[in-house]
Amino acid sequence: MSERLTGLARLRAALSHSVRGLRDAWSGQEAFRLDALAVAVAVPAGLFLGDGAVEKILLIGSVVLIMIVELLNSAIEAAIDRIGPEWHLLSRQAKDYGSAAVLIAALLGALVWALILVEKAGGGASVPGGA
Repeated sequence: MSERLTGLARLRAALSHSVRGLRDAWSGQEAFRLDALAVAVAVPAGLFLGDGAVEKILLIGSVVLIMIVELLNSAIEAAIDRIGPEWHLLSRQAKDYGSAAVLIAALLGALVWALILVEKAGGGASVPGGA
């Protein structure tokens, strides 16, 4: 039985696995590459468009969240595909649930960006009772 890694050795191994996962996702998942492109655009745009730290993190974080959920969806799909190629209701449901999670994250991202940009454009609704 092999020894369990601890301390810095464990952190190095975890980092290595994470980098390998990102590399595999980049080379094998078109959706991940599109998400990475969106993040590459969203980070500078969010830094420029956001007023204050909260807006900036909402703009950037909402797009990064899509990338995170896409990675989790890809992990679900890979695990299901590893089980076997035959059709099964639970396999379809697992893949559909993962896909739905990506959709919800994307809708959240779109909502965050739309609300903040509309507010900046002066189209935000006034607050009842406000000055």
